[in-house]
Amino acid sequence: MPEVTLHMAEDAIALWETTEDARGEIGMPPPFWAFAWAGGVGVARYVLDHPGLVAGRRVLDLAAGSGLVGIAAALRGARSVRAAEIDAYAVAAIEINAEANGVRIDAVVADLLDGDGTPAEVVLAGDVFYERAMAARFLPFLERALARGAEVVVGDPGRAYLPRERFTSLAAYEVPVVADLEDAALKTTTVWRLDPPRG
Repeated sequence: MPEVTLHMAEDAIALWETTEDARGEIGMPPPFWAFAWAGGVGVARYVLDHPGLVAGRRVLDLAAGSGLVGIAAALRGARSVRAAEIDAYAVAAIEINAEANGVRIDAVVADLLDGDGTPAEVVLAGDVFYERAMAARFLPFLERALARGAEVVVGDPGRAYLPRERFTSLAAYEVPVVADLEDAALKTTTVWRLDPPRG
C-alpha cells in the first residue's frame, strides 16, 4: 500500500522464535505487530479510499498491531486516533510507524474490551475474529460501541468466528499476506460494517 510506510519483519518465523527466546517463553502468540495482517490491510485500504468515514472524527484502532489502520485514518484527516494493544512491543511499533508516516497516534497498552470505546466516533478493527475466545470478547465490545452511536468497521479474511449475519459487506480486496503465517500468499479480505441487532 504505497500511501503508508511500515517497518515490518522480513522473516515471520525467525522473529517469532527470537521473541520467544528473548522473553524466555515458549508458545507465545505471533508477533502481530510485525506484519500487516489481511484484515488490517483491508480496513486500511477502505479508509484510504473512503476518507469520509474518518475525516474530522475520533477514531479507535482496536487490536492495532503495527498501527496500519490507525495510520490510514490519521492520513485521511481523523480528528484524533487512539490505537489500543495488549502488547507493549506493538505499542512501540505503532509509535515508530506513526512517526515514519508523519502522523500522531495515541498508542496505549490497554485491554478495552470490557468498555464501549468511548469517546471514539469510529471503531476500526482488522482481523479480530480469528479464534473463538477472542471473538466472544470482541463482538460484545463492538456491539456496545455501536449501541452508543459509534460506527464500527472490521476487516476479515474469512476467519471462522466472524458472525457474518451481524455485518454488511462494504468492500472486498485481494491482499498479500505473510505466507509463513497464512495458508496462501493472497487472501480475499472483506471490510464489514456492524449492523444494529435485528428485531
